[in-house]
Amino acid sequence: MEPIWAVGLMTGTALDGFVDVALLKTDGETVEQFGPYELMPYGEDLRSVLEATLAAARTWNFDGPEPAIFAEAEAALTRAQADAVRRFVEGRGMRLSEIGVVGFHGQSVLHRAPTAERQGDTRQLGDGGLMHQLLGVRVAYDFRTADVRAGGQGAPLAAIYHQALLRGLGARGETAVLNLGGVANVTWWDGADRLVAFDTGPANAPINDFVKAMGAGDMDRDGALALSGTVDEARLTELLEHRYLMAPWPKSLDRFDFTAAMADGLDLTTGAATLTAFTAAAVGCGLDLLPERPNRLIVCGGGRHNPAIMRMLNERAGVDAVPAEAVGWRGDAIEAECFAFLAARVLRCLPISFPTTTGAPHPLTGGRVAG
Repeated sequence: MEPIWAVGLMTGTALDGFVDVALLKTDGETVEQFGPYELMPYGEDLRSVLEATLAAARTWNFDGPEPAIFAEAEAALTRAQADAVRRFVEGRGMRLSEIGVVGFHGQSVLHRAPTAERQGDTRQLGDGGLMHQLLGVRVAYDFRTADVRAGGQGAPLAAIYHQALLRGLGARGETAVLNLGGVANVTWWDGADRLVAFDTGPANAPINDFVKAMGAGDMDRDGALALSGTVDEARLTELLEHRYLMAPWPKSLDRFDFTAAMADGLDLTTGAATLTAFTAAAVGCGLDLLPERPNRLIVCGGGRHNPAIMRMLNERAGVDAVPAEAVGWRGDAIEAECFAFLAARVLRCLPISFPTTTGAPHPLTGGRVAG
């Protein structure tokens, strides 16, 4: 397949009120050209609906019929993101007919990793058929379900794109990629045949939820609260005993597997500092599980904007953490770029998950195409 223009969409579990939109010219193996990227707000009404949907999803927990709010949220999310695609493309002087595919991740509302006793499950809101009707463009969506049905974790999916980026740097096992969204995940590649990825622990989600619950805003902006606080070392030691941290990969997390309740009873700055330290220390635990411990992390996702997290990665994970921009990447765009890249792979029936990333039984194709 000749490289095509692919639009990638991503809304993270941190619910920051934005959809990431990125344009790549790619064949799903290499990137011929990096097109524009934009962080587009989707409105407080939709954010409120999504917050209510996440709460309903936790109560539902894959037991019985889906909550009614899912259908409402899915339609609203799809229409909002289709509108974002249209404005993004036409605002760059392009026509929708020039777009080969839209990679529509949707909004994760619940994720349950598999265990020895049961298959995992996952639910992302996003109606690919509706988006295709609205835009008249092929849409690749539902990227995770096939992996989960085959016994995989369904996450993380970004590893194959991170590998393409690392290849462009000539990087080997000494450098890994860390994404800090609602959850943190790491990708390691040996420069040859071995690609490893897994969720290390929480990232922004519990910090955001804690700050919001304390009435101090939607997030620890610029890490100011954590940097002014003191880590409760006894609490941190207790948190680091969580069995997930030492469990072998592949492994994955739901946004709410680690919650703001980890800081129950702590004041605002102590809680923010302790949750931030836990995120960083959990990354360190994850690095210890890799075939080779990297000495540098290229950090993407919203968490790299938090100086407290970046400082604590150096101090508590024992690694040189640098923002994606330091190597010429667009740190805010990488997740959206990833789903543009994966969409091209879906069109070509190339694998998007692997035994050493999601635990799939073999390199596995996935996703569905509308149009």
